Amino acid sequence: MHPVAARLVDGLIPAVPVPFRDAALDAAAQTRYAAWMAAQPVAGVAVWSHTGRGPHLSAEQRATVLAAWREALPDRVVVAGAHDIGAAIAARRGGADAVLVFPEGRDPVAHHRRLGRELPALAFYLYERAGGAAYDDATLHAILDLPEVIGIKVATLDSVMTFQRIAAVLRAHPDKLLVTGEDRFLGYSLMMGARAALVGMGAALPDLQAALLRARAAGDWAAFQRLSALADRFAQVTFIEPMEGYVRRMLWAAAADGALPDDACDDPWGPPLPGSERAAVGAVVRDARAARG
Repeated sequence: MHPVAARLVDGLIPAVPVPFRDAALDAAAQTRYAAWMAAQPVAGVAVWSHTGRGPHLSAEQRATVLAAWREALPDRVVVAGAHDIGAAIAARRGGADAVLVFPEGRDPVAHHRRLGRELPALAFYLYERAGGAAYDDATLHAILDLPEVIGIKVATLDSVMTFQRIAAVLRAHPDKLLVTGEDRFLGYSLMMGARAALVGMGAALPDLQAALLRARAAGDWAAFQRLSALADRFAQVTFIEPMEGYVRRMLWAAAADGALPDDACDDPWGPPLPGSERAAVGAVVRDARAARG
């Protein structure tokens, strides 16, 4: 297994959103958020991902975000989302440890090889409604055969059957890391063989989710069942339709968890959401904290 992948085994990698205030990146809130996350039991973070609005950020904003997280987490893995070679080069120059290679439908194998020459690459199976590509088994095998690729993150949203298929493909590549991106069935995806979690849900309550991964690794099934139920309840109020609203909901959750100011939760690219949703998100965060003790 690649050394970067080995550092992620049994670990949580939150896909972190970017705090905005009045449609402008709030640099002070960003610094505060990174410092808060550095105190959490995470293996690293993912920046410039879908949760982090990577495709929408300017080059200057991406540099600000990456610098904040790299400074706050000098000893942990920083994964940067990359749609193209320019983003991969910027990630390497900014000090990222790996790239999360966004899906590409024309020549995905060459795409992963090209970006993986800049930094170790995590492939990304993303459901098509969110801009993903439906890689078949042959394509998955070809991608995972690349020495530049250290593993794959799988985010199907709600297709247990697709996750099961990809987990089966990974069995032929024991040196590659299966990373779950399945917020809506996090516990089950760990039972199906995922050894790490790179999830938007990790933007808040990261200690709860990190404990879930540790319970799975230790075979502590009582703790696993309890923590999985808490994670499921959290996902059921954050990853709902309109699905693109999950980024704003995760910012609200991070604020409710004490990581962000209440007024630094804008998402300029997401749909408007009613105040009742924010109240529901806050309630589930408080309930999870109370349950954790």
